[in-house]
Amino acid sequence: MPSRRDLPPPPPAAHLREWLDESVVRADRARFLADLSRRSLGLGRLALLWVVAAAFAAGWTFVAVAVMTFRSGEGLDRLFGAVFAVMGLTVLVRAGYGFVRGARQERRVHRLLCAWVVAGRDPDTDAGLRAPGRSLVWLVASLALGTLGLWTAFAPAAGAHPGPDTVGRLTYLMGLGLILWITALLGLAKAATHYSWSLRARTPRRGAATPAPSRRVKSSLAGI
Repeated sequence: MPSRRDLPPPPPAAHLREWLDESVVRADRARFLADLSRRSLGLGRLALLWVVAAAFAAGWTFVAVAVMTFRSGEGLDRLFGAVFAVMGLTVLVRAGYGFVRGARQERRVHRLLCAWVVAGRDPDTDAGLRAPGRSLVWLVASLALGTLGLWTAFAPAAGAHPGPDTVGRLTYLMGLGLILWITALLGLAKAATHYSWSLRARTPRRGAATPAPSRRVKSSLAGI
């Protein structure tokens, strides 16, 4: 996962931008917005979300195996159950840490996106912020994952029969389906939020002042 140091720099203050060459400002803005947009809605971000979901699913599986081992075994089986329980809790904690870290990174990327958007207006650059192809991939993949999650959670319950392991098996499957469903909701929310933000970014704010002509210095923002 990219660190904060790998992110593009924030835009300079408005009074400093007035002294920079306008073509350089547009070029840096276009490059940084393209980079931030890929970080925010790229396929790598989608894969990372699914990897975290897979880690949660693996941790939940270990915990379920531990519970079933404790219920059905004695002696050595209980030792194996304890091992599975420790493994499951460890994986869940690491997955939770990865999720929180990813959410913080996503918030930093979004703040930089908003800051660079208001640093100027370029119709050619702003038109590409919507990223319809990547948004469609997020939308379709999340819908498919959500359908799988709902089926995993509720289909086995509809055809379940009374038995000694029925409750445990259904609890495990419903938990697994819930993980998939929540992951799908996060993906759908991501696609919808980016689309809504891109529409606002392409619409100039009312009352936005146009910078007055001033002395221009040919210096790239990347070095600021």
